[in-house]
Amino acid sequence: MSYKYLLFDLDHTLLDFNQGEEVALTQFLEFMDVEDIEAFKAIYRPLNQGMWKELEKGLITKKELINTRFSKTFAHFGREVDGREMALRYQEFIGQQGQIFEGADLLLKELVDRGYQLYAATNGVTYIQENRLLNSPIQTYFKQVFISEQMGTQKPAADFYEKIAEQIGCSDMSKFLMIGDSLTADIQGANNAGMDSVWYNPNQLEKNSKITPTYTISNYQDLLDILL
Repeated sequence: MSYKYLLFDLDHTLLDFNQGEEVALTQFLEFMDVEDIEAFKAIYRPLNQGMWKELEKGLITKKELINTRFSKTFAHFGREVDGREMALRYQEFIGQQGQIFEGADLLLKELVDRGYQLYAATNGVTYIQENRLLNSPIQTYFKQVFISEQMGTQKPAADFYEKIAEQIGCSDMSKFLMIGDSLTADIQGANNAGMDSVWYNPNQLEKNSKITPTYTISNYQDLLDILL
């Protein structure tokens, strides 16, 4: 085991997306004068998660997801809005959210101090992910940030990882390790590219899938135990 390049997923792995989304959604919906914010969230969240799963499977495009998730939710409550305008408004709020999980910054600092090269590898919208990192305390630890929207491909496609390796300048996949919370995106993608992986599973969920990671961890110390 001689890893050199560590690829980190962001949301739910280092960035606390749930906390950030909660704040951003509330601010956005207050701006939109939504009366029952919790009722809106109860419809939006499963719809949004379902659309991200459809995107992973190639059933919809990123543009469709971003530009219709809010218009579909508002339509549920009988309100017609411009989906693209809503997307731009929401981006302003979510881009300000850089909350991280406790210990994420210390983890990355330790790995950098030990000589590892760290890269972010995320499926997401460029504007949102770049701004969230800017508003977080962990941006400086990454040598480069790879965002699916910029790359023209996304996890779990093998070419997402292959393009990263090409840009880094190393074709030896044994030098890479992908760390992420999603079996279907992070781990499946690493498997597709012939890259080792770490499934970050802090809630110790049962693995009801044939997708097999190289390692499974439930906390950041577990990762340090593997790498140090």
